[in-house]
Amino acid sequence: MDILGATLRICVDDLEAAVPFYERLAGGPAQRFERGGVSVAAVGCFLLMSGPEAELDVLRKVSATIAVKDVDEAHRVLTESGAHVVAGPVATPAGRNLIALHPDGYIYEYADRRTSP
Repeated sequence: MDILGATLRICVDDLEAAVPFYERLAGGPAQRFERGGVSVAAVGCFLLMSGPEAELDVLRKVSATIAVKDVDEAHRVLTESGAHVVAGPVATPAGRNLIALHPDGYIYEYADRRTSP
């Protein structure tokens, strides 16, 4: 499995107030979208999320987002290595993802940029 990088997941109270700081830090504009009632801004290696507390409580359980070349390959390698895929693969606005529980108890999102299965 090719791991291409990682994204730090940050829950913020005020997305509009947080975005300019991270845009300046990362040196580029945020890509924005909404999912499940949560407003998201992707800025460089940061994924800022704001929304209902119940939704954020779930999102906080995911330690990081791991960018991979192919989510299907990640699914295979993860399950063969003892991880439990708890959700996905599913389509997202930026590609596909899955959520996996590692044997050590940590939860990670794996995402690719593929838009077709």
